[in-house]
Amino acid sequence: MESRSIQIKCKKNKNISLRVIPGHFATNHSHINYYIDMTGIKYHSLIAKQAGETMAEHYAHNTSIDTIICMDGCELVGGFMANALSSSAMHSMNSKNDICVITPEFNSNGQIIFRDNIQPMVWEKRVLLLVASATTGKTINRSLECIKYYGGNVVGIAALFSAIREKQGIPVDAIFTQEDIPNYRTYSFEECPDCKEKRRIDAIVNSYGYSKL
Repeated sequence: MESRSIQIKCKKNKNISLRVIPGHFATNHSHINYYIDMTGIKYHSLIAKQAGETMAEHYAHNTSIDTIICMDGCELVGGFMANALSSSAMHSMNSKNDICVITPEFNSNGQIIFRDNIQPMVWEKRVLLLVASATTGKTINRSLECIKYYGGNVVGIAALFSAIREKQGIPVDAIFTQEDIPNYRTYSFEECPDCKEKRRIDAIVNSYGYSKL
């Protein structure tokens, strides 16, 4: 499977790249024809720093941010993003602000929650939601509902990769989009053409990685 991988450079910053693998993959919500591997961006500090700083540029001069909520293992990128936004070197609206970088928990019912000590970082705060990938937008919907429940005001949605442009009227800013992978497709389980042609699934995937079948 890995032998089919393709490297794609970020148009906003040539120092950032991701690996995509064509095939037949199943997520929690859909089937997709490319697995997008963000391991390097999320877990290698030098690349995560480049990604965080590049994403910060979109919000630096037009959006005040108190808290970045990181989903899908994006804490390292979120930390660098907060640092860039609060740096005086960027001349950002958020210069010298102490931006919080937090991650929610999932309870036994799969609901997204924030503990009591974390809730003050959400309540009546200007919140940026950071996700690894947005394909159908279902994870974003759940996150937005959670943030609203805890009294946060979502001022932006940022993604490493997004196949959608907005959710609930909020634009999704991504460093990689479907334009970078023009043949990228997502299908419901019932409409997947690979399933209809009885092609085996290569791997079960989510924003944390993949498990081959």
